[in-house]
Amino acid sequence: MVIEINQQQPPQEVGLSRIAVSETHGEDSPYFAGWKAYDENPYDESKNPSGVIQMGLAENQVSFDLLEKFLEQHCEASSWGSKISAFRENALFQDYHGLQSFRKAMASFMEQIRGGRANFDPDRVVLTAGATAANELLTFILADPGDALLVPTPYYPGFDRDLRWRTGVKIVPIHCDSSSHFQITPQALEDAYNNAESMNIKVRGVLITNPSNPLGLTIQRSVLENLLDFVTSKNIHLVSDEIYSGSVFSSSEFVSVAEILQARNYKDSERVHIVYSLSKDLGLPGFRVGTIYSYNDKVVTTARRMSSFTLISSETQHLLASMLSDIEFTQIYIQTNRERLRKRYEMIIEGLRKAGIECLAGNAGLFCWMNLSPLLETPTREGELSLWNSILGEVKLNISPGLSCHCSEPGWFRVCFANMSEQTLEIALKRIQEFMGRRRSQHGETVFGNSSFFGALKNRKQKRKKSFLKLEDHY
Repeated sequence: MVIEINQQQPPQEVGLSRIAVSETHGEDSPYFAGWKAYDENPYDESKNPSGVIQMGLAENQVSFDLLEKFLEQHCEASSWGSKISAFRENALFQDYHGLQSFRKAMASFMEQIRGGRANFDPDRVVLTAGATAANELLTFILADPGDALLVPTPYYPGFDRDLRWRTGVKIVPIHCDSSSHFQITPQALEDAYNNAESMNIKVRGVLITNPSNPLGLTIQRSVLENLLDFVTSKNIHLVSDEIYSGSVFSSSEFVSVAEILQARNYKDSERVHIVYSLSKDLGLPGFRVGTIYSYNDKVVTTARRMSSFTLISSETQHLLASMLSDIEFTQIYIQTNRERLRKRYEMIIEGLRKAGIECLAGNAGLFCWMNLSPLLETPTREGELSLWNSILGEVKLNISPGLSCHCSEPGWFRVCFANMSEQTLEIALKRIQEFMGRRRSQHGETVFGNSSFFGALKNRKQKRKKSFLKLEDHY
């Protein structure tokens, strides 16, 4: 029986919640618009060779073969076999603490990727359905609607959704720029805090990504030390999103906030919380596995209670507990994955350099921070959007413009390189090189040489900052 709804008369509008009608989701950002353009015309080597190549997705596919090989050799990890009792055990009700075997394996894996320089207690590991859920859950716990978190720019575009949309919490930017390689300076911290106070906004914490998304760069030990001193002096929290900690090209180049706390004998540790997931380092975003690790007992207790809204299936935990408990496998995986990511990074950097494009020197992640400011017709938001539209429409590459990351300097773009084959990356680089060649032909010898490139960068810097500061109105 088909139910027909008579819509001849315009229906009376039914009210919805403030969350439902809120515009803070951020889906109108070019970051998401680029994804839509890719979905409508996706590149395929044989079926659609002129389609859009997705370089806006930070996904790690370079070591997926190692995971597949493990599962082939350990069928029991992904199937129940004759162990019907194991099926019953995992299919029936599980509380929100999660499987003890998985929490123990996660804690061990987190120690491994930090080179054993930090220790993690499995009883403090809170499981969530990905890092998105972990960051939102922590925001609910640490702040009330109308309060703010300080977040250094440029930052992951999804934070506008994850931290603000349902929580009602504000983001106050910590403005970082190329003069300090986008590292967080003490002055930038103080300026952001004072800015919030001037608007009568209560600051509840600082949230960082280490390694940084979108910079692909680790945070220096001295900066982490200063951050801990800062949040202690202000009596606020520090959230360290470390989901790319196993994607640093060399383990020695990454310093976790956990290491700093351990060196300080955990003084003032109750204000520190770490977010981790298996989406990036292990390349399993579809499994939706995230964790909160807090040194605060009340936060751990509350996070466990709230995690009942964002659980991980017992079958997923069973499989991953088996995988992560195999120390021989995880050691080989971590080492091989780091090396493959480093080689892929070098490949894209060299390809861009041949096109006359420079990038911020990086050492981690699944992307590079590309500087196209010399190509801007005007050093403004509009100039950056115009260039981005040209690259998306003409070159058929989806890259993420810096304005979607709230960068205060126009002309920077995040470019992902680990979510495709080397062959596809070569095609993408060829498209960029041809695009740059056409630009040179159209405009003659411009600012693409070494000295002129950096000269243009210096000359435009102040104009860029002024034109983009107005974009940071998140309050």
